[in-house]
Amino acid sequence: MADWKLAKTTLESLLEDLGLKEQYQEKEKLSLSKILQIDGKTVTDDPGTCKSNVILYFLKKLMMVNVTARTVKYVPCDSKDDNIETNCDDASENADYNFEDLDSPNDADVFNPLDIITALFLCSDGFVQQELALKMSMCQFSVPLLLHNCDTKQSTLMLWAMRDIVKKYRTPDLSESKGFIEEIIVLSELPMISFVRLGECSLSKSEILNKLLTNPQQYYDTFVHHNMECGDSPRKISDGLTEITWYLPCGNKNMDIFSEPVAIANLRGDIAAHETQFSFLCLTSAAVFVFFDQLEPECKLLTNKNHNAQIFLVGNQQSKHFNPDVLKKIANQLNLKKNNIIIKTKKTNDADFVKRLRTTVSSVLTNPGLKMSIEQMTDIAHELGISIDEDLPECQAGKKYADAITAGIEDTFKFKEKQFPLQGQIWKELTYLEKEEVRLRKVGSEDIEDYKSNLKMKKEEQRRKQNSHAMSDFMTCFISAISSKERGYFLKWMRMNLDNLSRIKLSSLRELYKEKCKDSGNKNEIKQIDQQLSNSSLGVEHFFREMGQIYEASLYLPKRDPSRQQLQHLPKLCAQLLLDGFPLELVDGDASNIPLRWVSDVLSQLNDLVSLKNKILVVTVLGVQSTGKSTLLNTMFGVQFAVSSGRCTRGAFMLLIKVSEDFKKDLNCDFVVIIDTEGLKSPELAQLDNSHEHDNELATLVVGLSDVTIINIAMENSTEMKDILQIVVHAFLRMKEVGKKPKCQFVHQNVSDVSAHEKNLRDRKLLLEQLNEMTQAAAKMEMKMENKNFTDVMEYNPHTGNCYIPGLWNGNPPMAPVNVGYSETVYELKKNIIQLLGKCESTSKNLLEFRDWINSLWTAVKHENFIFSFRNSLVADAYMRLCTEYNKWEWEFKKEMYKWVTSAETRISNFGTVAAKTEISDLREYITELKSEATTELTKWETMMLDNLKKYFEQPEGHVYLVEEYREDFSNSIKSLRRQTERSVFDQITTAADIKQGLEELDKIRDTYTEEIEKAVCALINKCRKKQVKMTDGELDESFNKMWAETLNTLSFSAQQTSNIFTSVSLQLRTNLSPKGSHACKLLSKKSLQDCGLEPFQYTPKGKKEKFKHKVSGWLSWTGLVKAKQETSESIISACNDCVSDKIMRKTNYHDTYIQEILHIIDEMLNDTDVYKDIEFEVSLKQHICGSAARKFQKMHEDFLEKHDPYRRLQKNKDKFCADFKDVFNERDQCQKKAEEFTNQCLKPAVEDFVYRSLGLEIVDKMLTREEFSTRMSFQYYILLDLISKSDFKSFRRYICSYERYVKSWITDRIREIFSSESALCEFEDRHLQSCIDRINAAIKMAKAEKTDSLKTFAENICKELGDKLVISQDALDSFMVLNKADQDQFAYCLNECLGEMTEALRDKFKDITFDIKVTYLNVKPQDELFNRVIGCGEQCPFCKIPCDAGGEAHTEHFASLHRPKGLSRVTWGDSNKLTTDLCSSAVISDTSFRCDATNSEWHPYKDYRTIYPQWDIRPDVSLEASDYWKYVMNKHNEEFAEAYITEPADIPACWESITEEQAKESLKKSFHIK
Repeated sequence: MADWKLAKTTLESLLEDLGLKEQYQEKEKLSLSKILQIDGKTVTDDPGTCKSNVILYFLKKLMMVNVTARTVKYVPCDSKDDNIETNCDDASENADYNFEDLDSPNDADVFNPLDIITALFLCSDGFVQQELALKMSMCQFSVPLLLHNCDTKQSTLMLWAMRDIVKKYRTPDLSESKGFIEEIIVLSELPMISFVRLGECSLSKSEILNKLLTNPQQYYDTFVHHNMECGDSPRKISDGLTEITWYLPCGNKNMDIFSEPVAIANLRGDIAAHETQFSFLCLTSAAVFVFFDQLEPECKLLTNKNHNAQIFLVGNQQSKHFNPDVLKKIANQLNLKKNNIIIKTKKTNDADFVKRLRTTVSSVLTNPGLKMSIEQMTDIAHELGISIDEDLPECQAGKKYADAITAGIEDTFKFKEKQFPLQGQIWKELTYLEKEEVRLRKVGSEDIEDYKSNLKMKKEEQRRKQNSHAMSDFMTCFISAISSKERGYFLKWMRMNLDNLSRIKLSSLRELYKEKCKDSGNKNEIKQIDQQLSNSSLGVEHFFREMGQIYEASLYLPKRDPSRQQLQHLPKLCAQLLLDGFPLELVDGDASNIPLRWVSDVLSQLNDLVSLKNKILVVTVLGVQSTGKSTLLNTMFGVQFAVSSGRCTRGAFMLLIKVSEDFKKDLNCDFVVIIDTEGLKSPELAQLDNSHEHDNELATLVVGLSDVTIINIAMENSTEMKDILQIVVHAFLRMKEVGKKPKCQFVHQNVSDVSAHEKNLRDRKLLLEQLNEMTQAAAKMEMKMENKNFTDVMEYNPHTGNCYIPGLWNGNPPMAPVNVGYSETVYELKKNIIQLLGKCESTSKNLLEFRDWINSLWTAVKHENFIFSFRNSLVADAYMRLCTEYNKWEWEFKKEMYKWVTSAETRISNFGTVAAKTEISDLREYITELKSEATTELTKWETMMLDNLKKYFEQPEGHVYLVEEYREDFSNSIKSLRRQTERSVFDQITTAADIKQGLEELDKIRDTYTEEIEKAVCALINKCRKKQVKMTDGELDESFNKMWAETLNTLSFSAQQTSNIFTSVSLQLRTNLSPKGSHACKLLSKKSLQDCGLEPFQYTPKGKKEKFKHKVSGWLSWTGLVKAKQETSESIISACNDCVSDKIMRKTNYHDTYIQEILHIIDEMLNDTDVYKDIEFEVSLKQHICGSAARKFQKMHEDFLEKHDPYRRLQKNKDKFCADFKDVFNERDQCQKKAEEFTNQCLKPAVEDFVYRSLGLEIVDKMLTREEFSTRMSFQYYILLDLISKSDFKSFRRYICSYERYVKSWITDRIREIFSSESALCEFEDRHLQSCIDRINAAIKMAKAEKTDSLKTFAENICKELGDKLVISQDALDSFMVLNKADQDQFAYCLNECLGEMTEALRDKFKDITFDIKVTYLNVKPQDELFNRVIGCGEQCPFCKIPCDAGGEAHTEHFASLHRPKGLSRVTWGDSNKLTTDLCSSAVISDTSFRCDATNSEWHPYKDYRTIYPQWDIRPDVSLEASDYWKYVMNKHNEEFAEAYITEPADIPACWESITEEQAKESLKKSFHIK
């Protein structure tokens, strides 16, 4: 007994071979998601060498409705015969041919197809069983009616499995009217004819059945039989299986075998072994045909039955066991007539025999006696102890839920109206309002913001209406059902019940619709039928649609409202369903809208459910309705969208398909999202209900979401093909413009010929020509004329991008199986698509990014002009990342060049001194060498930046493909940066060289005089020593003073020539203004520069009031204009004053480049402002600034000369000379003193100078690590956030009216705030101080190693080592050398000690100096550097004056993330003097007009603003709340702005008044894409 238990049953061992052992367990059943997931085997054709692969390949082929699915074999790994396909010639040559092998059986490893089917059904859950039955039925395979488990001996009636099979057929009485019957086959009451076998039988029952059911011209194997491939393999587990198929007429007498529909059942195995099944068939069939060879006289099995079925005995006379006597006896017992006995005699061939059988079956059908649907067979099954798959508790619970809802539906239209109030007229009205908000078609002369405010209030009113409806009982029931664990069964029951309802109502309507569409003459009639179709259709999606609306409406309730709280779980419910494989409706085609919040929240919840496994790729299918799209998708991916032939649902649905773990790395995604669009119409029909716009919107949306787009075209209708292409080309063009280039696959259906691919070469050429033509037309409409060819906007290869699919059916439906060519071609298409997806890795998105794409695409789609309205957070993020990277490279470049220039200036300052680092003696030659070195350095960095940019765009992450269009801008910015830096570097080198040259003469004079003094002092020492008298200090002083006076008298001091700086500045100013014409020069001559810049600048226009008024009509008032000019001038004066102060702080000599720089600043700032500029204003402003600057530069020049005057410099060193004289005379040790002198006079100033030259870069570096300085956009965000937090009107006004000054002072404040605490700066100062000390110590060490004979050489060697880092004062060095008799080693020792003291002294000094003073000493001014970084190009929006946010300097288009009401920039309404509330981001989509200087005061439509301002890209706001920030500011400070601008306050739209500070801050975040 124990041994028997351990032994495996036949079923267990077969399941193990097939790899289904675990799936046999109740909880591990095969599920649809497992079967449909995409893995490596999806795209390989090899069945492999493993037995368990057989099931996978059977499934794969069956899911692709491939009629060859049942002939799956595998090649065993240990197959000894490697060369299976042997050559015939080789075989004939083999002399040892083994004749004994002739009788060998078939390969034992081949599985019988019936065993595979039985095993699969036993190991699958209910949903897989339904899918298997449906696909088998499409292939015209028989499907299991009674599934037998050979272990438990239990049979199951497969009612649920067959529920999905819907059949259409036409009986003879309908043939004239062309009507047809369409019904779920398990509900059809049909006669059933059963075929069984008693004992052994020499006739192949199944093969005869196949012949019975098909015409010889169209033969196919419905039932598996012995003579089929794999059919002769022994059956192991499928005996007892009862299969069923149906013969359905097409209404054509010549073609139909039976004129009435009939079900054919076939029991496998001997009825003696399967009495239960036989009894079941006898009780449910109209007739039972019993095939036999030998009958026993006491055949109780046949004689004891109590049933209604007619019995027919079918025997074979040729069988050796055939006994006519026993047959006769049995016939008498059963009262059988002659016709009930069919014997195949020796003379009867197969054809005649089948003919006889057909006649017999036909006669039964004329009076069947018993008609029964499969659903009605359940009672009989229960009586016989046969279980029913539908009796599963979950299935019954789901049915109960579904019936509770659908049982109450009588009139679908009334039901929808009553139970779904939120998705009816209210939702359509909301859709209209949402679109009108962005299209502003009916704004008329009303104030745009008022109009938008009213629309917003109307929207809120509609939402209130929605919330006023209580949730219907049906919806409550629906939501609780999908929350239960039976939701899968519930939704399936719902779908089947609703389909049934719709089918009854709609099938006739749809046929009528198709008929009328052929003749589009009567358009009104078609429109009415279409409306009826729409009204009468009811599907599960309507329930979900209502659920979405209930959820969206609840968001308008207060957050704490219990009703709102109770609905928060709905998105998660829906997300779970998506994960389970149910579709989600993205676009409601009836209202042509997306419930954005609902869809977004569902996707967010889905993202939470899958956590990190959230990468997706998207495949979209586009095509006109009824072109076989759904069948194509179902065949390709096994997915079923909620659309059946009973309904016509319009919109887009999405489904998720899992990617298996091992295939994720190939596809670089976790899920493939399939999007199916429904209801695209051909344009003649589209005109009927304005759905052409809807179709365009739908196509644009789904193309924008997809990575691969399949365009489905039915070949027979070329005009329709053209129409769909037109829609598609528009969609692709729009995508290309927003940085997305999906891959494209054309699918041509119903191509009949095998040579289609070749034949269609001409068609493909024609198609490409048409596509190119359409692309040009579309480009013209979208105003993007540079797109000439379809391939410009699409990744499309005419050779590989077309797939020709033959017709679906092989023969005439309803009895035709699926064409094997169809499934094979669709399989090739699937492989191709998966390969395409594998190449999409750079574009794969995660679910949250997909959600953002839906949002931004739909927002843009709602605008009429998609391309100019598209704003997407992913694009914005990608752009921000690019800007951040670019800014890093830019600062790295600038920083290195600053360091280089600092080093170059140091080397120029040390040129010609002992610290010089070059052998060149001519300064001009040295400058040429430095410029060449600078060019090399600049080229190196420019190349590095361009390489960085190239690498950046080659990376797969970061969605770089979305910002490809900006690549050129950034490349140009790099080149522009190089040019600017080169100019600046060369200017600095030249200036340093000119100043050095100016000092050379003075240095020579000073050197000569110092030499003379030193000689005189030495002579005095000798003279005193000769006296040989000990002299007191007083006597020595007296002798020294006398000698000093005498020596100076012998030297000739010529006074230094002071230059007149006013003359130089005047010359530069005249040169600058000369291109402006003679009038400018005349104005210049009227006033001397010496008289300019003494008083504060005051702008006073003279006698031009009328002219000005005309020029700016409708913009600024007269007083406003004067005020604007005054503020512009103050802003420019402030910038120039900063520049002058910076030059003066350096205490150098004057150079002409200084005034050139100031004039450059004035010109740039005047160009950037668009206050009306007249030449008088420009000349007077330049004179004022240059006069003031010249005065300061004159003083700077004189101070410089005084400081470097030889006489003064000698006098300064008199005391030192005297002290040295006394030391030498008294022969004192000078080491300590000289070491201190060298440290304090030569090294300390140089080190301090070095620290200050380096500190500026360090401060900038530190500031750039802060978020607010990472990009221009984040800077704008933080400065605006700071403004609203201060809530100070004056700050707002300064920001708006003096933007650059405000930004500069804000940056300075930020720097001060961060560095005012000691620690931050101390660290930098310490680091640079230490680096200098280390360098000095190293220099001393090297100088010591050189063993020089004099201290002078020793000191010079130290200076030479430091020559490229520190600027050593030659003056101090010279005076240190005078009378220096110190011991070298002792001096070096003392010097080391002094260095320590110097370090501490400098540390203390740095601590004592305040930050503000330190900033004035810095060579690189951090505030200026940061200002230049965030100010960008300095351009401002021509309408609202908001600054441009674009990255890089040389961008070709300006844009701003957030525009503001024009009233904030002083603009008033027409002649009313009231500030306007209009936003330019709203105006550009309205039909309103503007006029200004640029339009010559002519009115110009806002929509066409780019003809006037081609460089500006003003996008509509991404949402209505986007400009809440400025609306809040204007509302809060309306009165103050009016007072400041001397105008009337604006009329504030009602909805602005409800905006809170929090909402304003939130809108900032959204506008600048701050996470």
